[in-house]
Amino acid sequence: MFLQHLSVVNYKNIAEAELDFCHGVNCFVGHNGAGKTNLCDAVYYLAFCKSRLSVQDSQNLRHGEAYMMLQGQFLRGEDKEKITMGYKPGSRKSIKRGDKEYPRFSDHIGLIPLVSIAPEDQDLVVAGSAARRKFMDGVISQFDRVYLERLLEYDYYLAQRGALLRAEESDAVLYGLCEEKMSDAADYIYQKRSQFLQEFAPVFVQYYSQLAPESEASVLRYRSHLTDGPLLEQLQSLRSRDLILGFTSHGVHKDDLEMELSGYPLKQVASQGQTKTWLVALKLAQFHFLKKKSGYTPLLLLDDVFDKLDASRVASVIRLVSGGEFGQIFVTDTNREHLDELIARLQIDSRIFTVEGGRVG
Repeated sequence: MFLQHLSVVNYKNIAEAELDFCHGVNCFVGHNGAGKTNLCDAVYYLAFCKSRLSVQDSQNLRHGEAYMMLQGQFLRGEDKEKITMGYKPGSRKSIKRGDKEYPRFSDHIGLIPLVSIAPEDQDLVVAGSAARRKFMDGVISQFDRVYLERLLEYDYYLAQRGALLRAEESDAVLYGLCEEKMSDAADYIYQKRSQFLQEFAPVFVQYYSQLAPESEASVLRYRSHLTDGPLLEQLQSLRSRDLILGFTSHGVHKDDLEMELSGYPLKQVASQGQTKTWLVALKLAQFHFLKKKSGYTPLLLLDDVFDKLDASRVASVIRLVSGGEFGQIFVTDTNREHLDELIARLQIDSRIFTVEGGRVG
């Protein structure tokens, strides 16, 4: 996968930018708040139909402007792909592949494989289980469209069952309908998450061992209520309890990834450097997994990734991404000397863009 050209109009603090990229490392350098991360986010948007940072598109629109637009010219193998996003307040945003608009944004997911490593990814470790489910779902959905459809179906009937519980509904038929639909979707979700972890965990452990000292043994484990049996039976037996609680207490919406470092829960024992190393290893394993599944080399976004890593871990990251496995890389940093050193070590094609006050030079 190769992003040849990016056009940006009124996106966050970027009024206008036309950028041509190289096949190797593309660096955005500038002070905090200059707009480096916003350029990476524009690339992310073209892959996932949404910002990595803002929930609402109105938050992405440059202050005082009437519309925003992003356009990327990609090479996907030998095929040229033009992806365009347009948004005006009060209107539904438009995502186009070529000149054809997508009827559903979910139809686009997976076309542009991309892996992003950014400071907010620490939520994978420090936040609740929802962040780790989102990670699993994001990876699997990029190569399995049925999985995404089953997720949406499960969430719909989970919400319906929750509404029945809060209303203290007593009609067993209504509960039965929701629970059967939830169980059917959950079986598929559980199967795919289990398969994912079986393939993903060994790759993660391998990457972590290359980034961290040998004494830092890492374990990644999938935990789900469905390990105890079919969800339908659990929902039926727990219905009275859930009525008291007012929510559905069991299901794949409670799944989690258990993370251990040297035999202890990661959240309890990890330093900032160890947490960052864990996250980088997770994302590099994600890269490896998507490349294998899609047949295309994903784009790799490294947004402020070297902060809070000691020199030895930075060197390990540089050594890994300079290998032949990785393709086009986008890096942000506040330190030009740091980037010059990175490029010198990688010894591959590179381009540096200076970002200042939303302007790119």
